[in-house]
Amino acid sequence: MLEQIEGSQAVARAVAACRPEVICAYPISPQTHIVEALSRQVKSGALAPCEFVNVESEYAAMSVAIGASATGARAYTATASQGLLYMTEALYNASGLGLPIVMTVANRAIGAPINIWNDHSDSMSQRDSGWIQLYVESNQEAVDVHLQAFRLAEAVSLPVMVCMDGFILTHAVERVELPEQEQVDQFLPTFVPRQQLDPEHPLTIGAMVGPEAFTEVRYLAHYKQMQALDLIPEVAGLFEQRFGRSSGGLVRRYRSDDAETIIVALGSVLGTIEDVVDELRATGERIGAVAIRTFRPWPAAEVRSALAGAGRVIVLEKALSVGIGGIVSQNVQGALAGLPASVHTAIAGLGGRPITKASLRQLFAAARAGRLGELTFVDLNHQLVDAEIQRMLSDRRSGPHAENMLRDVGVVGAGPV
Repeated sequence: MLEQIEGSQAVARAVAACRPEVICAYPISPQTHIVEALSRQVKSGALAPCEFVNVESEYAAMSVAIGASATGARAYTATASQGLLYMTEALYNASGLGLPIVMTVANRAIGAPINIWNDHSDSMSQRDSGWIQLYVESNQEAVDVHLQAFRLAEAVSLPVMVCMDGFILTHAVERVELPEQEQVDQFLPTFVPRQQLDPEHPLTIGAMVGPEAFTEVRYLAHYKQMQALDLIPEVAGLFEQRFGRSSGGLVRRYRSDDAETIIVALGSVLGTIEDVVDELRATGERIGAVAIRTFRPWPAAEVRSALAGAGRVIVLEKALSVGIGGIVSQNVQGALAGLPASVHTAIAGLGGRPITKASLRQLFAAARAGRLGELTFVDLNHQLVDAEIQRMLSDRRSGPHAENMLRDVGVVGAGPV
């Protein structure tokens, strides 16, 4: 059913169609609309049987999800930014226990300084937590991939986070094809947990494990991620057969077969990138794009295949690993080991800064002219940064960088530091 609908509301409808039995919620922008919409469905009886649990923190939200999943319930929650960081300890517990929880991450920058706008700093910080990470480009993909996430999580008994760009997608109103309940029921099997707390058959979940078996437990977590690597395209294929459209999977290629330069990215920025690729293709430039749809497990073979023919690869990242630079690009470089392609990292869109077509054209022109270094900060205000560096070098008590630079650009009124 095609509807004009906000992204968050569409995701809530998709999650509800998956018939979760426990939803744990703590509000933090920009995911709040999702759990608010789900709470209304539970309260009205439209989503039943389902228990909606208001908790006192994000840590509690994941803890409740862990408890619910351990008893055999289909569990769901959502979070963003600092909330994801607050539940970090519990995230590792969920994956270490092999619990098939599904969580939406409405991607948002993490502080300090405080910033509520979109980038990928939050989910990237949890890339080694053992969760499967799926990234979506549009609200239609967000709807479709949530359905696939429940099936995938329950097939391999691992938690899955679906990462969608905060505000850019969550608060955007657009046309989305929403699935019918009957379609979802046919696609998503009844949840049969691999492990379940049952008073009639006592067992321990999360027991102490010493050196004699800890490596083996961690190995099995990796083994299941590799299982997921095979299963993700299979689930995406089954989805396409059932619903008649392609969503999800490992990677997606765009005009890259004969490309000399290929842009690699995740999330909603792919739409802008593909527009620029089309414009440059019209001028005869051999350029293409590759979307990373699954970041964990890392689809190294598929990335290598998609990029093997390129002479130049630009990885556009909406997160920064302070002290080294790119995050995704390190994975890309590993996948391309032994191939002649040069890999360049472009950090863009941090804290919600717009990634414009003009900025992308300048980036690609610099690459074409051989002026692009290994690490580039797109649209960095060098004058602003240089002024703050000089202030820092000349005055021991130079004050906080954020406020100083806000004064320099006139956002905060000038005054004594």
